Amino acid sequence: MADHRPCTARNETPLQRADRNFVELLQELRVTQTGVQILFAFLLSLAFTSRFTELDTFQRAVYVATLLLAVLAATLFTAPAALHRSLFQQGAKPRIVQVSSRLASAGLGVLVFAFTGSVLLVVDVTTGRAGGLAAGAATLLACLGLWGLLPRLVRRAGLTADRGAGTASTGSAETSSDAAPNAPSNAASEASPHTTTRVAPRAPRRVPAPARRARSRPVPARRTPVTRSR
Repeated sequence: MADHRPCTARNETPLQRADRNFVELLQELRVTQTGVQILFAFLLSLAFTSRFTELDTFQRAVYVATLLLAVLAATLFTAPAALHRSLFQQGAKPRIVQVSSRLASAGLGVLVFAFTGSVLLVVDVTTGRAGGLAAGAATLLACLGLWGLLPRLVRRAGLTADRGAGTASTGSAETSSDAAPNAPSNAASEASPHTTTRVAPRAPRRVPAPARRARSRPVPARRTPVTRSR
């Protein structure tokens, strides 16, 4: 029952998520396998060239090490397909995805050294030992920076952005909660002028009896004195 309940923001079940992750992993492996196949074919053909006999001991050692690294990388990249075929329809898709992801990561690490060795060998043969070592070191640094350091920087930037968004949402929530008690008064002050408000009639004010009598008596008019002229 737990395998059919949504577990992510995509409303996926664990099995659906495993299927999607495995498809994405296969797409990544297709890209890397192309580079490994080209490198492996180049190394195999290099041994049958006429200039291969002129290589010294160091160059031959680099060639053999690079060839073996290329074979290991190709094996690691094709292992997920073999693993999936062996455990097909056995309910082990999440486990297959986890193991395949680790195999692909290991294959990328081996491929870094295979690229470094191949560049070192070619530049060493063409320009010299110093140029080969410099080109190999530059290749190693480039692969480590783009494949290892860049993902960490992107992940750290994403985490920083998520924290900033969370802080901003918290501040807006607090502002809205502080403004909530004043909402009725603001709503009443911004009411439409056409809205009719009912006022309860006031009860008649009772006046004491003497006061009512005093008010009922007529007030005599004041007489103006008349002055006689002599």
